[in-house]
Amino acid sequence: MEISRYVAFSSDPAGGNPAGVVLDATGVDEKTMQAAAAEIGYSESAFVVPSGDGALDVRYFSPLAEVPFCGHATIATAVAHAERHGVGRLLLRTQAGPVTVTTDRAADGTLVATLVSVAPHTAPLAQVDLAELLAILGWSAADLDPALPPRVAFAGARHPVIAAASRERLADLDYDMASLAALMAREDWTTVDLVWRESPTVFHARNPFPPGGVVEDPATGAAAAAFGGYLRELELVATPGTLTIHQGVDMGRPSTLTVTVPAEPGTGIGVTGTAVRI
Repeated sequence: MEISRYVAFSSDPAGGNPAGVVLDATGVDEKTMQAAAAEIGYSESAFVVPSGDGALDVRYFSPLAEVPFCGHATIATAVAHAERHGVGRLLLRTQAGPVTVTTDRAADGTLVATLVSVAPHTAPLAQVDLAELLAILGWSAADLDPALPPRVAFAGARHPVIAAASRERLADLDYDMASLAALMAREDWTTVDLVWRESPTVFHARNPFPPGGVVEDPATGAAAAAFGGYLRELELVATPGTLTIHQGVDMGRPSTLTVTVPAEPGTGIGVTGTAVRI
């Protein structure tokens, strides 16, 4: 396999979220993909199999397990494909469902990609699960923002959304990986989406990711899409609207995710970002 390495959601290789990209994994079995992802060591790597109809079949692997959908690896894959084949629109067939992604060049020549997620939805977060999650994080109910209630949000993968009442609370992240990994495995959560609202359209996020074998993900496109769906479904943002999510700042890998929320219920959420080769 030819493996490329990119950072997504940053134009600086020292920022963003690194992803491995294999643009042609034809004939590669699941065991080999998993082993390659572990060797690459990034939170996720994407393995693409081009199909005869022009669509791309894509599978995503963390160092420890396969995940149904990964936003930052999708952005990286689209930019890698555009570098080789030119900009345009792609249809990706993921285990979560079909995802479209469009690439274009910004005025400064930077390649920019926009994915549109599968239909998002939210579900209640059981009080017993919320209590266990807060205990593992070392948070209390008083640390939460009552304007952004806890929910489990989905736009290709499941993420509990937990909103901090202050930026200081979000900045202080310290938890037991084994305990959180066990809870997330039981509940089928991919990352935990910890957020703080700076303004009506600007948010800061941190995403613990023990199922992937990493303490924290520096930019999580799947969680950003799920969060956009959460905000629309709970009528917590004006639609149509565009949001900015800052992530990775506290771990020294600043990332910027732009989220587009259409007004129509049930429609996919757009997530836009740059990607550059490492």
